[in-house]
Amino acid sequence: MKLSTISKKLNLKLIGDPDYDVYFICSINLPKKNSITYITDRKFLKKNITSKLDVILLDEKNADFAPENANLLISKNIYLSVFEITHLFKRYSKPLVAHEKLKSYPSLINSGKFLLGEDVSIGLNCKFGSNVVIEDNVTIGDNVNLGHNVVICTNCIIGNNVTIEHGSVIGSEGFGNNRLQDGSWIHVNHVGSVLIADNVSIGSNCSIDRGTIDNTIIGKGVIIDNLVHIAHNVVIGDNTAIAAKVGIAGSCQIGKRNMIGGMVGIVDHIKTADDVIISATSTINKDIKEPGTYTGIMPISNHANWKRIAFWITKLDKIAKVLKLKKI
Repeated sequence: MKLSTISKKLNLKLIGDPDYDVYFICSINLPKKNSITYITDRKFLKKNITSKLDVILLDEKNADFAPENANLLISKNIYLSVFEITHLFKRYSKPLVAHEKLKSYPSLINSGKFLLGEDVSIGLNCKFGSNVVIEDNVTIGDNVNLGHNVVICTNCIIGNNVTIEHGSVIGSEGFGNNRLQDGSWIHVNHVGSVLIADNVSIGSNCSIDRGTIDNTIIGKGVIIDNLVHIAHNVVIGDNTAIAAKVGIAGSCQIGKRNMIGGMVGIVDHIKTADDVIISATSTINKDIKEPGTYTGIMPISNHANWKRIAFWITKLDKIAKVLKLKKI
């Protein structure tokens, strides 16, 4: 799509080459050729960074800090513009075809019909249950087992020796929305994907959302229990274990070898160090920067300190009664 076309469709001010071809939108973390890179923080407007970018989308308040001789799109509401651009580049999967036996995949063992998109790559010694759905441009490695009713959405990549149990969905749209001035919501089209590395095990009825712009990434050797939700742009470090009913909000970065107990909730943009253990039912609302065991039923703290505080909380009622009797 020409820059001039994007500018007119979204009412953006254009500075630069109107005939420049754009194929995608990307973040500053993973810039791509012939793509629009959006920048919301002025600190990234440095020559050593922006000199590598083809097209920059900026808020009008940062326009004066833009590099010279760059292709620019200037927005009055950059977050709204990002969402609108994702819809301009939305790719719809073609109608899927039901397959009972696939001559193209002679080593595939499947126990019933499933739906298959175009440009799908399936490795050796894979086993699929009934009613599996695989959309366009999906890559699946060797020795992959997909349970009944598993859905793998467009552009996802599944490594070798991966097991995904019944009813799980990989690559669904995330919960990315922007509130408009009239109070209504606009949903961002998620153009990222999900990358699942080798030797990963995913339980039943899990949902792993595709990235908004960049990818959601599940590292090597990760094991995930049933009923887990992993939101857009989350990165899970290698050999992490996640118990049932955990919810990890968008753009979290979970370290390597973490152990996350059941029903833990992690708010968005949280980072955890390597070798962290999080107790069941904890709520994590700030970064965990050091290895160790953490409990966040109250505001999260070092586990040993939390136990001391919890001990005194159980004594508060008795202490209050004693103070009342003594009229203190």
